Amino acid sequence: MTTQLSEFEIAQWRDKKRYLWLMGLIAPTALFVMLPLVWAFNQWGWHAAAQAPFWIGPILLYILLPALDLRFGPDGQNPPDEVMERLESDKYYRYCTYIYIPFQYASVIFGAYLFTASDLSWLGFDGGLGWPAKIGLALSVGVLGGVGINTAHEMGHKKDELERWLSKVTLAQTCYGHFYIEHNRGHHVRVATPEDPASARFGETFWEFLPRSVWGSLKSSWALEAARLRRLGKSPWHWSNDVLNAWAMSVVFYGVLIAVFGLALIPYVVISAVFGFALLETVNYLEHYGLMRQKLDSGRYERCAPAHSWNSDHIITNLFLYHLQRHSDHHANPTRRYQTLRSMEGAPNLPSGYASMIALTYFPPLWRRVMDHRVIEHYAGDITRVNVHPRVRDKVFARYGAAGVSQ
Repeated sequence: MTTQLSEFEIAQWRDKKRYLWLMGLIAPTALFVMLPLVWAFNQWGWHAAAQAPFWIGPILLYILLPALDLRFGPDGQNPPDEVMERLESDKYYRYCTYIYIPFQYASVIFGAYLFTASDLSWLGFDGGLGWPAKIGLALSVGVLGGVGINTAHEMGHKKDELERWLSKVTLAQTCYGHFYIEHNRGHHVRVATPEDPASARFGETFWEFLPRSVWGSLKSSWALEAARLRRLGKSPWHWSNDVLNAWAMSVVFYGVLIAVFGLALIPYVVISAVFGFALLETVNYLEHYGLMRQKLDSGRYERCAPAHSWNSDHIITNLFLYHLQRHSDHHANPTRRYQTLRSMEGAPNLPSGYASMIALTYFPPLWRRVMDHRVIEHYAGDITRVNVHPRVRDKVFARYGAAGVSQ
C-alpha cells in the first residue's frame, strides 16, 4: 500500500534499506570471510571441521537465509509514489550491483586456486584440500554464480549499454549467457503460458521442469537471435549474435583458468556452473508454478498481471536477491530498478521467502503438499484456469471437480 506524503515528508523520506542492500555482496565475499575460520580450526587441531566452512554457500542458502526470513518476516513497506523518480535515479543502487562482479570473479579465481593447490600449509592443511572440502568449495562458488545470474537479471533489463554488457559478463561464470536473450525477449512475452519453458506447470516436478527449461530456454534464445539477425540480413553465426558472444565469454574465461590451473580444475568448473544455473531454474520453477494467463477470444493471451507470479515480501531474501521476490511488479515494469519494486495487491504469495522454498522444490511430494492447494485456492477452485502438466491432466481433472473440491 502507498500513502500520500506532504512536501515536507517527501523531502525527509529516506530508504531505510539503503545500506542493507550491501547484503547482496555476502555471496561473492563469503569464501574470503571463511578463511580465518578455516585457519583457526586447523590450528586447534580440528582438521575435519576445517573443511566445513568451504560449504558456506549451501549453508547460507539452505539454513541461514530461511532462518533469518523466519526471524524477521515480511517487509511490509513500499516506496511512496512521490519518491519513486528520485529513488530510481539514485546511482548508488546500481553501483551496489556493479560491485558484485569483481568480488564474484575474485572468488571464482581464488576458488580455482584452492581447488587445485597441492600445498595449503598457510591454511594449516597438510597438502591440498580433501574431496569433501573441494565439493563444498565448488558448490559455494556455484551459489555465488546462481546469485550472480540474479544480479545479471537486474542489469540485463536496463536500457544502458554498460549494464547490458555487465549482465553478460556476470552470466559467463555459469555458462548461461543465453539467459540474457531468452529471459528478456522470451520469458517476459510468454510468461505463465504453456508455451514458456521457464513457467512450471501444476503437477510438474522440479526434476521434470529442469531439463525442459534448460533445453527449451536454450532453443528459444537461439531462435530469437537467429530471427533478429536474419531481419538485419546477417547470418545467425555472425559475431553480433548475443548468444554466441555471451558463450564465448565463458569459453575464454574457463579456457584461461584451465590453462593456468590444469585439467584438475574441470570438476570445479562443471560442479559450480551446473549448480549455479540449476539454482536459477529452481527459482524459475517456483515463480510461476501452476499460474496461467487466460486466452482471449482473439486467441491471444491476456496481459500479464500481478496474479501471474508467486511473490514473497520476506525482507532478508529480498535484500539478498535485490527484490526478486517482488516478482509481479517486475513483470509489470521490467525496466524498473530493484529499489523501487513494490509488493502488489492481487499477487499470490508464497508461505515464506524464496530461500526457504528452494529446498522444498527438490522433494515433489512436499512441494505439492505445500503449493497445490494454494494454486487451486488462487483460482477459486477452477482447475480449468490452471496451467496443468499434460502428464497429470486426466488425474488432476478427475480429482478436482468444476468447483475444485478434492474428490
